[in-house]
Amino acid sequence: MGVVVLRVKPDVTIKKPNCKLWELFAVPTLLCQGENARGRRLARRQALKTATSDATAVGVAGRSLGASGTGPRSRGAEAGSSQSAQRGAGRKRLLSMWSGLFTHLTESWNNFKGLDPNYTTWMDVMERHGYRTQKFGKLDYTSGHHSISNRVEAWTRDVAFLLRQEGRPMVNLIHNRTKVRVMERDWQNTDKAINWLRKEAINYTEPFVLYLGLNLPHPYPSPSSGENFGSSTFHTSLYWLGKVSRDAIKIPKWSPLSEMHPVDYYSSYTKNCTGRFTEKEIKNIRAFYYAMCAETDAMLGEIILALHQLDLLQKTIVIYSSDHGELAMEHRQFYKMSMYEASAHVPLLMMGPGIKVDLQVSNVVSLVDIYPTMLDIAGIPLPQNLSGYSLLPLSSETFKNEHKVKNLHPPWILSEFHGCNVNASTYMLRTNHWKYIAYSDGASVLPQLFDLSSDPDELTNVAVKFPEITYSLDQKLRSIINYPKVSASVHQYNKEQFIKWKQSIGQNYSNVIANLRWHQDWQKEPRKYESAIDQWLKTHMNPRAV
Repeated sequence: MGVVVLRVKPDVTIKKPNCKLWELFAVPTLLCQGENARGRRLARRQALKTATSDATAVGVAGRSLGASGTGPRSRGAEAGSSQSAQRGAGRKRLLSMWSGLFTHLTESWNNFKGLDPNYTTWMDVMERHGYRTQKFGKLDYTSGHHSISNRVEAWTRDVAFLLRQEGRPMVNLIHNRTKVRVMERDWQNTDKAINWLRKEAINYTEPFVLYLGLNLPHPYPSPSSGENFGSSTFHTSLYWLGKVSRDAIKIPKWSPLSEMHPVDYYSSYTKNCTGRFTEKEIKNIRAFYYAMCAETDAMLGEIILALHQLDLLQKTIVIYSSDHGELAMEHRQFYKMSMYEASAHVPLLMMGPGIKVDLQVSNVVSLVDIYPTMLDIAGIPLPQNLSGYSLLPLSSETFKNEHKVKNLHPPWILSEFHGCNVNASTYMLRTNHWKYIAYSDGASVLPQLFDLSSDPDELTNVAVKFPEITYSLDQKLRSIINYPKVSASVHQYNKEQFIKWKQSIGQNYSNVIANLRWHQDWQKEPRKYESAIDQWLKTHMNPRAV
């Protein structure tokens, strides 16, 4: 999730304001706007009870930004305009937000392959134009992050085997009704950000940019899954769980395993979700997730409350968003790495001077638009090579008139994913009405088409039923990105990287690969899985890489 706060000088409209970006991970579609997502948004917001006066800070965020409706409206802030944003599955969106470019242009193929450390982000540009900058918390948009398991799973996604790569999704409760700070690390980083605002930023004569990266409401690690484990535990306390109305939680509909799209089945299997789940288990996972969202909302509330107390709130612009959603057992999955709405549809809200109050914008936009929006707010000329568009024309009539028609956002967004838990490069073209998902080379895996106006839960693929629409959207997608060529490049990259990694560990290869996150399945038939990798390496391999 992300928030940008920009302080505006009294005699300036939107030039050189202060800016704070708050990055919060794995937020659902609680705040998504527009007709297609309204039912989902209301369902998720209704699952959170109205907080009492013991959650003042939550209320500041919850009503001022529409975060979850967990408290009364603060006198220090008014709701701004809100839009729905969509991008790739997880960290790819974070990279696009910082780079302003589509994933295939930066070749950030997985959680390990990110941006170059010297890449010029929008924060770097703002710093060069006189902004004081600061970052706290989770920062993993450059290359080199995440585990060996994560990158090997991404490299070997085309191998002909199925292995569980995550622990079974589960819940873990702290039986303490007064335990507020469950995710201690995120609270510590929130405290650092607040202290910086109080002790340093308040004294600056220059505008500033503050970035805070939070892990919540991302699921917690699951050490019970073994030495190499994923993050499949939804963890909270009775304090936060008490803010969730279980009666309002809906159990998502699932397609039979035999009828799932092959990529969806692969995702569900690798996420350890193909087994039997009781209705109670599913409802618990969703309830705990909403509780984790409430805790995240409280952290945002503390930041906004601090801005209010420092008399900065009325002088700032705030942008609030997320890098991905959380399936929370929709489509028989948890986590992200999916183009379904629960994973790909995230909140994007703006508030502050010059931003129209209580404006809900139904246009689909993307986190790749954050880069040009940040520079546009600061009055910095936009680079010509950016993939995104400034969102100011959508948030204010004044800005719309200034930008004219030529700079308005197109009626579509592109999303792409090339990492683990999905066994084919995936591309989504999203409009207000339709969602088209293409895979790999466009021929070897069947595409998906969803009519979001009549099927908001995306349970019926109508690609065959509407061939003309399918063809039209595919042609539009190909005009934006040559996705068969990109898929081939990713395929080649995966093999080359795997070979380099295998050679680097030498004789320890068999032992190391058997003890990654998939160890529970791998160690049952190690020779079978090693043989499958050997066969994969022999097929369609560029001779120079062998």
